[in-house]
Amino acid sequence: MMQAVYGFLLAVQFLTRLPVPIECPWNEKTSRWAIRFYPFIGMLLGAILFGVGWFLAPFISPLLLSMVLISLWVWLTGGLHLDGLMDVADAVGSNAPLEKKWEIMKDPHVGSFGIIALFFLLIWKSVLLYSIVEEGPFMELFSLLVVLGAARFAAVALLVLVPAAKKQGLAWDWKKNLRKVEVVYAAIPLVLLLLFQPGYLMILPVLLIPILLYGLWVMRTFRGINGDLIGTAIEGGELWGLVIIWIFISFVTV
Repeated sequence: MMQAVYGFLLAVQFLTRLPVPIECPWNEKTSRWAIRFYPFIGMLLGAILFGVGWFLAPFISPLLLSMVLISLWVWLTGGLHLDGLMDVADAVGSNAPLEKKWEIMKDPHVGSFGIIALFFLLIWKSVLLYSIVEEGPFMELFSLLVVLGAARFAAVALLVLVPAAKKQGLAWDWKKNLRKVEVVYAAIPLVLLLLFQPGYLMILPVLLIPILLYGLWVMRTFRGINGDLIGTAIEGGELWGLVIIWIFISFVTV
């Protein structure tokens, strides 16, 4: 039981800025449990955003609320995945050979392609969040639990099923202790959430199908996964999830 608790706290430490006042051991079992909790941590972050949005909705405009939520969203994750997105954008935008791409991704400096990717990602997230908030503060915002949970489930699936590009780095440290069954464990909280809100079941395949396409692109472009590519998957998964939720509440539920 303590291994699971430590795993949960490790996932909180790694994926969020939420304070964890104890030192958690890193070993084969705790790292596996941490990966299993990835989607649950996403749902926890979504629940925080939902709670703040539901509380503030009666007092501020939808535009201001969406900006508060996107700012809180970035703060809660510490910009960890955004950093990975910028590194990948710089590498892909360079059109350089593979080894040069890896060098660019390791470079701590941010290039123009990374800045452009960050700008458009945050703009699109803000606009879509505003459109969702404008529809209503309750079930529309509740969908953030599904979006953030599914994005982190995508990260687990990629980390477990796609080979590591190199036997070093953050992704390899996580991946070397994992088994394929971790994907099943990671799916449990997301499945339970969707059983509680079965209306979202119809959108789940549309959220998860891009995992396959992204995994194929990663293998073709980088010959394997790393931490930056996992972070990009989470950011891209969240953006795609917001698009699908916007389409769902705008055209399907009317």
